[in-house]
Amino acid sequence: MTRVYLVAFAMTVAALLAVVPGSAIAQKWYEKAVKKVEGRFTPAEAKPGQTVTFTLTVELNDGYHTYPLVQPDKKADSMVNVIKFPTADRLIFVGKPEDPKDFATKEEPDLGIKELRYCPGTAVYTRKAVVSPKTLAGATTVKLTTFSLSVCDKNNCFPAKNVPIEAAFKVLDGPAVPVEKAYADEVTKAIGEK
Repeated sequence: MTRVYLVAFAMTVAALLAVVPGSAIAQKWYEKAVKKVEGRFTPAEAKPGQTVTFTLTVELNDGYHTYPLVQPDKKADSMVNVIKFPTADRLIFVGKPEDPKDFATKEEPDLGIKELRYCPGTAVYTRKAVVSPKTLAGATTVKLTTFSLSVCDKNNCFPAKNVPIEAAFKVLDGPAVPVEKAYADEVTKAIGEK
């Protein structure tokens, strides 16, 4: 009798899981938690050789938080967002991405984490980019290769979601300006000059 009960229970659970696909549940958290995710360049127009700033802004509803790209505590390594930038083209991403300046911290003793950084409300990530000295004038759209967003509320962490991010940019006409010294080596390497 016990075996029949276990088989029936297992079949019931399997049937319930088939009716409620995980992807539908995963979608619902995003719609409840996220107000806006947006990428943009400042300035949105520049000459070849100029440096601009890419900004990725995540706005969450009350009660939700997200994470930086890097955690100082190695035991919190999985509690991050992941951004992969496109390879050099009309814009060359240089330097390292910068995490949000406004973050909160807490300890998670059960996980052995002494400092967990998290971002309630609005999280702003930035990275510098140089307009390729070899590119031609005109409008373009830059798409991030990956933006994997992790969000939690006070009780749950939801499956990370890949969010497509793109930002418009215009290369202005005119001769290239000298690349900032801090980024010159990266730009030279990216465009293949010796």
